[in-house]
Amino acid sequence: MTETTQTQTMPSRGGGKPTSPEFRMAVDVWRRLRQDLFHDAFAYRPLPAMKTDGPFTGRLSGRLREYAAWVPHAAVVAAGLFSMATAATAGGGGGFPATVAAFLALCPVLLTLVRPVAAFWASMAANPLAVMFSDMWDDWPWARGNFAAHLVVMTVVALRTRPRTAAWMWGLTAAYGLFVGGALGGGHYASNTGPMLIVSAMTLLAAAALTIRRTARQEVTAQQTVTAHERSKRTLLEERTTIARELHDVVAHHMSVVAIQAEAAPYRVENPPPELEQAFATIRENAVAALTELRRVLGVVRAEDYEAPDAPQPTLADLDGLLTNVREAGLPVAKAVTGAVRELPQGVELSAYRIVQEALSNTLRHAPGATARVEIGYVLGGLGLRVVNGPSPEVTLVKSTHGAGHGLTGMRERVTMLNGEMATGETEDGGYEVTVFLPVSTGSEAGA
Repeated sequence: MTETTQTQTMPSRGGGKPTSPEFRMAVDVWRRLRQDLFHDAFAYRPLPAMKTDGPFTGRLSGRLREYAAWVPHAAVVAAGLFSMATAATAGGGGGFPATVAAFLALCPVLLTLVRPVAAFWASMAANPLAVMFSDMWDDWPWARGNFAAHLVVMTVVALRTRPRTAAWMWGLTAAYGLFVGGALGGGHYASNTGPMLIVSAMTLLAAAALTIRRTARQEVTAQQTVTAHERSKRTLLEERTTIARELHDVVAHHMSVVAIQAEAAPYRVENPPPELEQAFATIRENAVAALTELRRVLGVVRAEDYEAPDAPQPTLADLDGLLTNVREAGLPVAKAVTGAVRELPQGVELSAYRIVQEALSNTLRHAPGATARVEIGYVLGGLGLRVVNGPSPEVTLVKSTHGAGHGLTGMRERVTMLNGEMATGETEDGGYEVTVFLPVSTGSEAGA
């Protein structure tokens, strides 16, 4: 009765005989073995060239660096030639048997360059044939040349595949050696399966460790690339959100002024005609509607904790206060203004102020102890800005690592928004400069 109950509780497959955990484990093992060593075993997978951006190969120049990319291929060929030479010495004293033994040792090694899994099976199949052409029967069940060739094949395949494949290869090698050496050898020959298993276990463990380390490094590099991309994208979106908020404050101010002036204009004229009153009423309605729509759209990009500033947005007239704060922070900064100072559109004034602010912040962050200079040029058709800092004294000061280094992104966004131009780069004395031109049309200046 107890046995019947246990049988009924076991899971069954398709209503047939119940399956035990051991059976399912065996099926899973067979599935993984078939996936690693049978599925696409003869797939064409050429060994790629080695990367030459490492600490040693990166220092090579020209032709040597190109040759260094093929070092793994040369190492495999050299190991194959060594196995071939070893097999030739055991191939019946020379002649045809030695040639066949050398061929059987060389081919599986060379096959690892293009079809790694197939090379393992070729090495397993080549060994019984090589034994027949060898006159040293004390090397049993592994012929001398194929002993070295099989070790090379398993090592290369382990380096080119997953670590689980290395375990399968070692297990099959052990099964073959124990079966042939024990059952077929009959105790007449000294088996070299023990040395094969010991040496291959050490080499495969080292190869699997290198493969795991390489895979982990690739995953970390890929994750860092994705993280950097996401960080840059998030910073860009945050900067655009900030610009959108500031533009909202600027545009909302002007639209409010238009609405108020349109409402008050009829009262400034004695007995205005009805057409004029209707025109001003229409202007006010459109201004209020535009302002409402603007606030609705900009509300999407506002953060929940964002509060509109009580004070007006800064302009170039407030630049002296910014420079005073920067000097108090420890950055000696000078200011030079050329051209006829005039009032510019508020969006241009705000962007120019923010660009200078960010450039000076970068100087404080990345070039502590340096001096800076802000140059403002009022030219025909626009505004020119140049913020340059000298080299940072590296002997007494340590550069700060605070910040994500995305300040230039915000500056470029503002310049692009105004259809301007921006250039950055190092100066001849080791400093850094930011040069910006913001175009301003004549009509915009008149309206400002």
